Amino acid sequence: MTLNINRREKIKSGILGLVVGDALGVPVEFMRRETIKKNPVTDMTGYGTYNMPPGTWSDDSSMALCLLDSLSKGLDYADVMKKFLLWLNDAEYTPYGKVFDVGRTCMTSVYRFPKGTAPIMCGGTKENENGNGSLMRILPILFYLISVYGNDFMDYEEAFDIVHNVSALTHAHARSKIACGIYISIAGDLFGAPDITTGVHSGLNKARAYYENNKDYSSELEHYSRIYNDNFTDLLETEIKSSGYVVDTLEAALWCLLNTNDYETCVLKAVNLGQDTDSVAAVAGGLAGLYYGLDAIPVKWLEQIARLDYIKELCEAM
Repeated sequence: MTLNINRREKIKSGILGLVVGDALGVPVEFMRRETIKKNPVTDMTGYGTYNMPPGTWSDDSSMALCLLDSLSKGLDYADVMKKFLLWLNDAEYTPYGKVFDVGRTCMTSVYRFPKGTAPIMCGGTKENENGNGSLMRILPILFYLISVYGNDFMDYEEAFDIVHNVSALTHAHARSKIACGIYISIAGDLFGAPDITTGVHSGLNKARAYYENNKDYSSELEHYSRIYNDNFTDLLETEIKSSGYVVDTLEAALWCLLNTNDYETCVLKAVNLGQDTDSVAAVAGGLAGLYYGLDAIPVKWLEQIARLDYIKELCEAM
């Protein structure tokens, strides 16, 4: 698998954009928006919700790094699951050798694998299993798809199938798969886009064209109707939910991206929405990192990220 220098830099900017957003949100996860507004997050902090030092990333980044590491050797769903198990059981791919903030659906799904369930059959299929656990760690598949299919990878049905399969490792409901498909479609179109709005809308339209004409997904697309509304960007903050529900997370991340003009403002806006702060900021941060580039991520934040060199090594290995 080979990528040109620009694409290799995009791997770093996207993954580190995700990790930094995650780390910014960890100390205030689950805090209500009204509470955060009294003391807004403006910098990297620590010792909050999980009493961890500044720069600590959560399961969002750990699972993304598992996928990234596995993809450096090619696409192997069983290998991804093995790395998820190394994370859960042995605290591999963690900042300090400690696993924390693991979602129920993710944990249940991963533990189905060693019991003999096929990898892409492990994910939860119930409507109440549509948390953001696959969306938050889906970004690395973008780089694999580009390496195989080129920049127009979303023109290939197989690309959507791969995204859906990677989601299905933990989240196999059509709604979660669609969120991942929309996200990766947008991420792909942010490569070289003249502006954020053009890139986002182009990616949204490509995803909609696919899902509207696919009977297995068309009925679920209505849950994402707000992001396709012309006035979505103009919604008030009070109309944006930032929960762990996959639809809410995708909406909040895109709303932050579309209503800001740089990486720093985007991820801080995401964190200050409250609730699932680390995941919303990780999802938004991955896209913002891709678009604005590694140089746009404040050095003072990067320098505080736990195991920064390790993360960079995984990016280089891709």
